[in-house]
Amino acid sequence: MKVITKTNFETLKFFKSGKVRDIYDLGEYYLIVSTDRISAFDVIMNEGIPFKGAVLNKISAFWFNFTKDIIDNHLISINVEDYPEECKPYIDVLKDRSMLVKKAELIPLECIVRGYITGSGWNDYKKTGSICGIKLPEGLVESEKLPEPIFTPSTKAEIGLHDENIDEEQAISIIGKETFNYLKEISIKIYNKAVEYALKKGIIIADTKMEFGYYDGKIILIDELLTPDSSRFWPLEEYEKGRSQNSFDKQYLRDYLLSINFNKKPPAPPIPENVIINTSKKYQEALYKLTGEIIE
Repeated sequence: MKVITKTNFETLKFFKSGKVRDIYDLGEYYLIVSTDRISAFDVIMNEGIPFKGAVLNKISAFWFNFTKDIIDNHLISINVEDYPEECKPYIDVLKDRSMLVKKAELIPLECIVRGYITGSGWNDYKKTGSICGIKLPEGLVESEKLPEPIFTPSTKAEIGLHDENIDEEQAISIIGKETFNYLKEISIKIYNKAVEYALKKGIIIADTKMEFGYYDGKIILIDELLTPDSSRFWPLEEYEKGRSQNSFDKQYLRDYLLSINFNKKPPAPPIPENVIINTSKKYQEALYKLTGEIIE
């Protein structure tokens, strides 16, 4: 599969790009294309990761179907044969890495659920004993499972800017109390259902972030879901609290960047071939473990 870091479908109406996805406006629907771009510390790398876009697309579609009993989502189809006629010239690029979705209005909040203490949450806890204003028990160690999952939203930043962790009061000021309480409840339900499934497949989902939007007056799940980009996936058999964990996500790339003292600002440094290949393998392994699917 060819590595694709940018799309340019001249006869389709371009809508916008994110760190990884290019979105086209097809009138009634959006077409979301998962490229092989990868970002770390909110900086987009110059090199693409082979198979990454297809992995993200397939894992998201799997979880959208898996959680649709909890809440509706934006997915219509990932089968290119179902796409509108104007997409047909680009089928070779779209196959495996795209989805046709409903046009929802974004709710401007990253809905993060944490089941284990790691990453920025671990850093906050060491300083304050809390994450996003939520007081946690004393004496927790890195990567330890929390007594129960916590909802720790963040702002939805523009490309190149950092999402910022916020507390409940700040989140309510952005989206209102009723919406906040609903998103918190639904996010934790989705996380708990996914965690139970993933554990049987040998994966710990340490944390994840979700996005929601309004469609036909209802809140639905949008964007991507429980992918190696939006979550931390740890191998269950290697898990040991008190240290950082190996992972099936882009933590491997982050660790490399930290090892070369990357300043977390553009421009991105060149990524060695072995780091690219190993990152790709981790993404593909996550897909296989969760779904049994192999990308040819």
